[in-house]
Order: sequence, then structure tokens, then C-alpha cells
Amino acid sequence: MQLLKNAVKLMLMTIVLGLASFPAAAENFRVKDLDGKTHTLADYRGKWVLVNFWATWCPPCLEEIPDLVVLNEKRKDLVIIGIALDFKTEKEILKFAEDNLMSYPIVLGDDATVKQFGTAEVLPTTFLYNPRGKLVKLHRGILTKKQIENLLDGKK
Repeated sequence: MQLLKNAVKLMLMTIVLGLASFPAAAENFRVKDLDGKTHTLADYRGKWVLVNFWATWCPPCLEEIPDLVVLNEKRKDLVIIGIALDFKTEKEILKFAEDNLMSYPIVLGDDATVKQFGTAEVLPTTFLYNPRGKLVKLHRGILTKKQIENLLDGKK
């Protein structure tokens, strides 16, 4: 019986620690894009919100950008916000976004931006919020169009 109680305690602690690893601050983000428009999670209630941290030098980031562009054009229930990290100038990011047909808002990220979300130690890092504004997925590494659509459509 004591073994069962200890197992239940351990399981509950694991769940609590797992929930604590999702950054609470990310559900209240406020970022400004290259056009000067401010975006908050509350602005997009009723829609899925995908926030993608990327860099111009990151091969997996470059690989997923075309899928994000397609999703941005195709899915009206989804808002995508790209956050560029580790760049030299705004002009560099503007040209990169234009060359890659990035039709979604692009934010120039810095330490303060990352801190709002909790972490972006690996690029790409993607945060996905459901239409109620709850963080449902924190993914480090590349995400494909199919993986994102499965998440949006409730498939695993």
C-alpha cells in the first residue's frame, strides 16, 4: 500500500513540474512587428496563434518557412507571428522576409522578447496557442505543415 501511495505522489509531482515548465508569461505576450503593429495574444481570441522563433542562418528554420507561408495563406483560423533572432540589422530581416515571401508579421526579437515566452534556446522554437489563448504546444525544432495542421485539427 505504501508503495502505491509513493507512486501516486511521484506521478502528481511529475505532472505539477511538467505544467510548471510551460511558461505562464507566454500567455500574455506583447510584441511589435516590423510595420509597427503591436500583437498580443488577447488580440486573437477565437483563432489559433502560432509564434515561431527563427534566424536567417538556421537551416531547419529556412526549411519550415515555406510551410508557414502556405499555412498563413490557407488557414483563416490561424495567426502566425515570426520572431527573428540573432540578426545584424532590421534591413537584413526585411530583405530576408521579402525574399522568402513571408506574408505574416515579423518581429525583431531580443532577450526581452524571448523572456516573455520563457525560452527559445533551440531554433526554431514554436509556441502554439488554442483559440481560448492557452498554450497547447511548445515545440523545439522543425514543424511541418502536416504536423501543424494535425495539431489544429485535433489529430496527434
